Amino acid sequence: MSLLSFVIIMLIASFLAGMLGALTGLGGGIVLVPLLTLYFKVDIHYAIGTSLVAVIATSSGAAAAYVKEGYTNIRLGIFMEIATTLGALLGTLLILKVPSGIIGIIFGCILIFTAILTVLKRNHENHGEVINSILSKCLKLNSNYPYKGAMQSYNVANVGPGFLIMALAGVLSSLLGIGSGAFKVLAMDNVMKLPFKVSTTTSNFMIGVTAAASSVLYFHRGYIDPLLTFPVVIGIFGGAMVGARILMGSAVRTLKIIFSIVVTAIAIQMIYKGLHIN
Repeated sequence: MSLLSFVIIMLIASFLAGMLGALTGLGGGIVLVPLLTLYFKVDIHYAIGTSLVAVIATSSGAAAAYVKEGYTNIRLGIFMEIATTLGALLGTLLILKVPSGIIGIIFGCILIFTAILTVLKRNHENHGEVINSILSKCLKLNSNYPYKGAMQSYNVANVGPGFLIMALAGVLSSLLGIGSGAFKVLAMDNVMKLPFKVSTTTSNFMIGVTAAASSVLYFHRGYIDPLLTFPVVIGIFGGAMVGARILMGSAVRTLKIIFSIVVTAIAIQMIYKGLHIN
């Protein structure tokens, strides 16, 4: 494959990954790492390093639009980044101690979990009926977001358990290079009872900070290749901007189902590869 063909393919694939990451709040890395390792035979550590940089681009591209429109709970995102950043730093200590085969198996399991979570995500919205926690009152985490042409208020529940899940999300982000958006959305949507669009947009806001904390060590150890990273960042940034616009204006149920089927197929391949690495 020529260099030009490789760059074009990576631009297109990264664009789609960025769009899907922005739409679901899961981060583009969940598509990029399997793509690079399975189809381009890139070493998984280089794939993760590239993915972490790309996740920063995804977060920057989508979060700018979401914040402007009033969907993102910035105060909650900043508070929860304490947990994810601490988890990310812990994950960096495990990078070189976990074999590539094990990482592949873990990654595949995370993909399957993500697919199930995406399909089974609840459809109702929290519009103040949820009893918020004492911490949410003290930290002023309750907020509002655009809903059917007006600003709708909502409460934040179970801040403590959500904080612990965010710490786990940080560890997985560092170890697997995926932005761990599945766990962030799980914590905010199902545990903390945020409306879906708030969970998704706040997750996009957060994953860039978590990835930045993790990418420093990958850069220091030489796992970030500029030739590989450059087209990926450009493509994923553009895709994230498009995905953000689509999310704000339409329902994405059908897209989630398609995405879940795709990531499940990738997960099976990743687990198979992980089991056959010596």
